[in-house]
Amino acid sequence: MKYRMMTAALLAFGVVPAGAQVIVHPSYRPPETVQRVAIPADPTEKRIRVLIISGQNSYEHDWTGIDNMLRTMMQDTGRFDVRVTEDFDQGNLAMLKGYDVVLLNYSSRWVYDDQKEHRWSPEAEKALFDYVKQGGGLVAYHSSFTWGYNWPEYKALVGGVMDPIHGSRRSPPGAFPIHIVDRDNPITAGMREYIWTYNDDMYTNMSFAPGAKLHVLATARDSSASYDPKLTGPKYPIAAYTPEKLKAMKGMDADHPQVWTQDYGKGRVFSITLGHDEVSLHFQPLQTLLLRGTEWAATGEVTLPVLEEAKEYPTK
Repeated sequence: MKYRMMTAALLAFGVVPAGAQVIVHPSYRPPETVQRVAIPADPTEKRIRVLIISGQNSYEHDWTGIDNMLRTMMQDTGRFDVRVTEDFDQGNLAMLKGYDVVLLNYSSRWVYDDQKEHRWSPEAEKALFDYVKQGGGLVAYHSSFTWGYNWPEYKALVGGVMDPIHGSRRSPPGAFPIHIVDRDNPITAGMREYIWTYNDDMYTNMSFAPGAKLHVLATARDSSASYDPKLTGPKYPIAAYTPEKLKAMKGMDADHPQVWTQDYGKGRVFSITLGHDEVSLHFQPLQTLLLRGTEWAATGEVTLPVLEEAKEYPTK
């Protein structure tokens, strides 16, 4: 509450620090969606076993809808058998060992600057770290980067997080191109150099773990022109994004990592900041990254095809 009051006061006097993301608290809930529910996989099939850890998220993320859509999308490939837990506080290493890969669709705060947060139990947290260190796969998905800025171990696990009070920000565009900067990687091989994502969030100026050895697969560009108040809407107060303040902001008019891989102990980690909601997940380029990245995190190999709308094509 103290931070919110301070932000409001600073806005009133036009002196918002250039390095901080202004966090607006609108009365908002995600729109309701109607989806097909995934049917159980045949237990005799040898599928990659995926556990989605969920149960809480920030106010604008429909985590229940995303969980269902991820599950349906993955199981439809015939490659995955997906389960969801909404109460990981009771998690332990023995439970996690029953899965080939864990996907995090979780955020500990209702609003990013809330002082109160819900982290998992110490036993569950240790189990997750040990699971990946010992060779389990991990997919860190979208909102899983909106917390952990005060938790160094978590930041190291996923590679980096958003820290809006110390310079991280969401770029205004809801639709933007993604540059696949490494198309030789097994996850991205055969993909177009540029893809688009829609109704999504561009995380910029993220706080990366000290010494993190990230292999960046895709980036997006944060453009100062996007902060024009005629384009941004009310979530970007004019006083906070004047031309002078934009010039002072770190990482402006620069490319920012959106998708990367890294090792964590013996485990493989696939981090993808994209995928805000069900609209985003309807598009094949994002589906391609998620499906192939999850398969790679689980097995170290990629056999799933690049979907049609994500395939490379002649440009000359």
